[in-house]
Amino acid sequence: MSTKPRPAPLAGRLGRGPDSPYTAAWVWWAPYAVIVLDVVCEILLPRSWASGFVLVAVPVLAAITRPARLVAALTLVAVGLQLLFAWRFDHLSEVHHVGIYVATGIVGVISVELSVQRERDARQLVQARSVGEAVQLMLLRPIPAALGPVRAAGYYQAADTRAQVGGDLYDLCATPYGVRVLVGDVRGKGLAAIQHVGTVLGSFRDAAHEIPDLAELTDRMERRLAREAADAGDAELFVTALFLEFPPDAPEVRIADRGHPSPVLVRYGGAAKLPTRPGVPLGLGALGGAPTEVTRHPLAPGEVLVAHTDGVSEARGTDGEFYPLADRLAAHFGGCDVLDPGAVAGFVREDLAEYAVGTPDDVAVIALARAD
Repeated sequence: MSTKPRPAPLAGRLGRGPDSPYTAAWVWWAPYAVIVLDVVCEILLPRSWASGFVLVAVPVLAAITRPARLVAALTLVAVGLQLLFAWRFDHLSEVHHVGIYVATGIVGVISVELSVQRERDARQLVQARSVGEAVQLMLLRPIPAALGPVRAAGYYQAADTRAQVGGDLYDLCATPYGVRVLVGDVRGKGLAAIQHVGTVLGSFRDAAHEIPDLAELTDRMERRLAREAADAGDAELFVTALFLEFPPDAPEVRIADRGHPSPVLVRYGGAAKLPTRPGVPLGLGALGGAPTEVTRHPLAPGEVLVAHTDGVSEARGTDGEFYPLADRLAAHFGGCDVLDPGAVAGFVREDLAEYAVGTPDDVAVIALARAD
């Protein structure tokens, strides 16, 4: 399942078409509608009704969606129509008519400059979004449909819809010790959180291929994050993380939990959280606590494991209750003896969007199953 939407055409992203995400469709057509309205009124209404005055709005309306050259052309059309109808009804040299010609011209000049500035800002926004998309691809790589003996699907959604990356993170990699998966949540938001996301993912991608023991892998990342916190002068930096390992020689999943929500196992007959031995989040190891413990759980073909961040488990509905992920999955898939990770991840995405109200949080969901 794709984690990144297809970008809109450049014209639409710059607000140049009726399907632009930045303006309502009626605004795109408004300059022409005003011109048509004026022509109809000039023809049908008595000559004492100087309806050409409404044409002063044409340049302003055009500046919202049109390039500067078209704004200038529509300004000339507006002034030309004012002159034409004023000449037709012998108002051409009247003082208030002359004033409206001048006013329309002045508004047109200003509107041209506004259009230039709007397009400049729109291009900068498109460039910024392109950089964001590149950062997302660098940090949060697309989820592969298959990785060794594991099938996978999922999605990522930042709380700020204008952003591409938030404080949640994930990664999957095939290593000599099996397929390893990381799902985590960095404390904080904004650029600082994104920087820490990069640190955690970089550390995982290195250590996952080098360290055989899953508990030792979490300890390596704990030390790396502690150095990051010291360098950043952030004593409160921590990351909740869930480490999953699918060994090549055993039909099971091994889990190391560092303060993260437990995964949910979906199987024929229902769904339930898998018990784990939660440790302290990464970055808080100096506070003490028991060593990281790895739990082992059998994983049969046709069963799907759903790992997620707290943007799922802490989403609230209209009644104020937390999103009951296991219950919703059990109700929807409990009668299925063979499950597809894509169908499970797709259901969570749609169901959560319908259930949750209020300010959204970052969300990462990965559904995993054994291919054999």
